[in-house]
Amino acid sequence: MPKITFMGAGSTVFAKNVLGDCMLTPALRDSHIALYDIDHERLKDSENMLKNINRNHGNHATIVAYTDRKQALEGADYVVNAIQVGGYEPCTVIDFEIPKKYGLRQTIGDTLGIGGIFRALRTIPVMLDFARDIEEVCPDAWFLNYTNPMAMVTGAMLRATEVKTVGLCHSVQVCAKQLLEGLDMSTENIQWKIAGINHMAWLLEITRDGVDLYPEIKKRALKRKTPHNDMVRYEIMKHFGYYITESSEHLSEYTPYFIKDKYPELIERFNIPLDEYPRRCELQIQSWKDMRRSLVENKDIEHHRTDEYASYIMEAMETNIPYKIGGNVMNTGLITNLPNEACVEVPCLVDSSGVTPCYVGALPPQLAALNMTNINVQLLTIEAALTLKKDYIYQAAMLDPHTASELSIDDIKAMCDDLIEAHGDWLPQFK
Repeated sequence: MPKITFMGAGSTVFAKNVLGDCMLTPALRDSHIALYDIDHERLKDSENMLKNINRNHGNHATIVAYTDRKQALEGADYVVNAIQVGGYEPCTVIDFEIPKKYGLRQTIGDTLGIGGIFRALRTIPVMLDFARDIEEVCPDAWFLNYTNPMAMVTGAMLRATEVKTVGLCHSVQVCAKQLLEGLDMSTENIQWKIAGINHMAWLLEITRDGVDLYPEIKKRALKRKTPHNDMVRYEIMKHFGYYITESSEHLSEYTPYFIKDKYPELIERFNIPLDEYPRRCELQIQSWKDMRRSLVENKDIEHHRTDEYASYIMEAMETNIPYKIGGNVMNTGLITNLPNEACVEVPCLVDSSGVTPCYVGALPPQLAALNMTNINVQLLTIEAALTLKKDYIYQAAMLDPHTASELSIDDIKAMCDDLIEAHGDWLPQFK
């Protein structure tokens, strides 16, 4: 039976979703599940919760918590990664508060922008440490990465290691359904195609029984009453022609159009939740006591299989029954008008031979151009992480669409220096 190692198992809710899914999957339910986290208290909580789920669903799996990383990884067939380096405090707080001093506001700060850059810079070294262990003790394992910033972290793993890696996001499989539900349209019998980059992948096609749904979608989007949570995505669809996979609060900080000190009215007009991620973190910290009671202390806890890709990928590899996902992979000519060294999000076929990305061809030119504004930042941040050259950090920030639209070059460099100093030992030494 397969061995599934979960890195960052202290993420209790997410561990429940992914590993609970595995326990409910016949091809995976007898797995050895290895849990690893540097927070031993949260690790124990997840272990207890998962053992209760396992017991309530036939007690097929073997669940073991490890405090030694190599032991957790040894002999693994699949490694699920969901770590957050530096946590909410101190690192996420630093990512938000120092830019604010320069007049730069963010919503989520985990994928692009100055927050995404610095999250990548402290995460990639840890991922490369994982990779060295994987190459030594489980070289044939598939590494299923859920950690953001997805394109930067996955791209670094694919460029700098031999580990078989695919990046997985929650937004691809729910994109079309959420779009139609928000417009009171049926989701029955729909077919869709998505490709681009993580958090900026495009709904290239959406049809029902061969009929293009985009004309009706755009007509209804123009008439939808405001305010609502999809306004930034509708605005991009209006001007660029296509709907995007990730939420409006994310998208607003991947572009130069919405969060602007010079035009503060845009925040209200497009219903943009500034400081949204810190607010969510504070709420989760406050509600953890009650959540812990319902998850960890509930011996009758049940689970229903979710739409997270991880268990479906493992199932397809174990059974050789093909399954299609939206995966983050190296662009080996898959999207012809994006760089080959970019990490792209495309349809992939999964079976016992692994993850096989599908050829997409050229994106509409305006979509490729918008993707490139993000890819520029991603590639330079990866260069900074792999070479430890500080100039690449500055250049990534200078090319970031939101940062560059608000700050001067001098302020961008000063802000980066302040962030490097504030992060201290959470970052490697840059030269």
